[in-house]
Amino acid sequence: MLAIQKYALIFFAAVFCLHFLSSCSSRQTDNAYATDTATISHGQQLFVKHCSNCHNFFQDIIAPELSTVTLKQSPEWIRTFIQNPDSVIHSGDTTAKKLFSEYKSTMPSFNFLSHDDLNAVMAYINSQQQPEAKREEPDTTNFKNPIPQAIQMSDLAVEVDSFTQIPKSSDDPPFTRITKLDFIPQTHDLYVLDLQGKLYKLAKDGPQLFLDMAKLRPAFIREPGMATGFGSFAFHPDFLSNGLFYTTHTESLGSGKADFTYDGIYALQWVLTEWKTAPNQFPLNATSREVLRIDMPTDVHGVQEIAFNKAAKKGDADFGLLYIGIGDGGSALMGKPLVSPVPDKIWGSIIRIDPLGNNSGNGRYGIPAHNPFASASDGKHVREIYAYGFRNPHKLSWTKSGKLFAVNIGERSIESVNAIEPGHYYGWPIREGTFTERFYNKSGMTYPLPADDSTYHITYPVAQFDHDEGTAICGGFEYKGSRIKSLQGKYVFGDIGTGTLFFIYMNEIKPGTLATIHKWSLTNDGKPVTLAHLCGNKRVDMRLGTDADDELYILTKADGKIYKLVNK
Repeated sequence: MLAIQKYALIFFAAVFCLHFLSSCSSRQTDNAYATDTATISHGQQLFVKHCSNCHNFFQDIIAPELSTVTLKQSPEWIRTFIQNPDSVIHSGDTTAKKLFSEYKSTMPSFNFLSHDDLNAVMAYINSQQQPEAKREEPDTTNFKNPIPQAIQMSDLAVEVDSFTQIPKSSDDPPFTRITKLDFIPQTHDLYVLDLQGKLYKLAKDGPQLFLDMAKLRPAFIREPGMATGFGSFAFHPDFLSNGLFYTTHTESLGSGKADFTYDGIYALQWVLTEWKTAPNQFPLNATSREVLRIDMPTDVHGVQEIAFNKAAKKGDADFGLLYIGIGDGGSALMGKPLVSPVPDKIWGSIIRIDPLGNNSGNGRYGIPAHNPFASASDGKHVREIYAYGFRNPHKLSWTKSGKLFAVNIGERSIESVNAIEPGHYYGWPIREGTFTERFYNKSGMTYPLPADDSTYHITYPVAQFDHDEGTAICGGFEYKGSRIKSLQGKYVFGDIGTGTLFFIYMNEIKPGTLATIHKWSLTNDGKPVTLAHLCGNKRVDMRLGTDADDELYILTKADGKIYKLVNK
């Protein structure tokens, strides 16, 4: 398998080279590309694996859509460029120089692809060609800047101290990929997850490896690295009695029979596993069983969040029920969204299951009787669904009042904070925040809501920001600790890429309205500091976590550092 770094560079190379090709003008011969079903199918699988994070055939978002590439350039030129883009970029070509200035990186070649693989990818791209004249014209009502008002910086500044350093899990950058910090409710022991396959206990003398997914699951994959690997973990609220905890991870295509699948090409599978160990045993010595397996069309927007409601007590209806955030699998980017305005598919949803039950379709978990669609018998409802209509639901957390919150990472423009109500639809793929998503338009724009919006029965966010302020939201907790008085009464969240920190006042969160977002800042040794400065990288890759005392931590993903917020 290729290293994560190489895969990441390949994706950027695809962005660069195919953007370049789409601007060229020579044409191919009519029979230059293979047209047999087997070759095109193989090319589609390769495209899904290597290219689909950035490209599709109907709209420009992360990178240019490719429906006219083979109409504008000869196959010989396409082949040469893909095999050695660096030589073309440095040849003095004005278009390549312009694109290099835009993307600010020299990319590796694609010469790792065999001759047959390259032909197959090109055949698949050609099979999706669409003449320019058929492309939808941009709607003049679109919003280039959907939220023009800038978020204001508050006077809130909180001291941050270094807490611990996670060991490198790769010799190539990113050296770590830490994304989640959580704790065992009864013992208060802290654990942190590295997407590259490690789960660490944060002991007094430093991080101690608790679980190595690659050693325990032979089919485990962490490539290509965009959002693959060890996704999430959660300890059962009765862990000290039953020794149970749960994880999600990615496995290679066809590693097992999926409980949820669809018609089309799959890229990988997400697996939910139950582990049983002696509660006080370290390092891990556990038995395990598979609970749930889901096919996914791409490596993004997977099953990257699982959580129990830690505030629920024994005897409460919610005690021991596992909430699982499931993304759309990148299906919308592929032009065939697996999410709809009715709860008929598991993708793009938050589901709730009883991991100790057995009344599910596969008999390995239970469907709580008070789930909103638990009693549906028409075959058109997924009984596991608690709420649906998400692109990529992240960080499930509960407020003091018991309300479930989740943030949703957007596509074109909008990042959102959502108060979750059982059975409610949250808009994707026809909405992004409080704006219309016209999914098949080519303009890359966001649109106002239609006049008949109320007929769609969409639950809108309680707060949102656009891509002038950040690129991908990370959630998100009501601060319930006692150490930092200035954070009390606030729901805190941020932006993954820039490390910008936000909050909204809890008393401003009301259904049907948008709370005002405020920025806040950090100090270190009493002096103003940014996370970009602390991690030495403009791309911060920030995540947030809390301990058993509800105190707040900040994780910087790629350098493996964890910071704790403290009093000045």
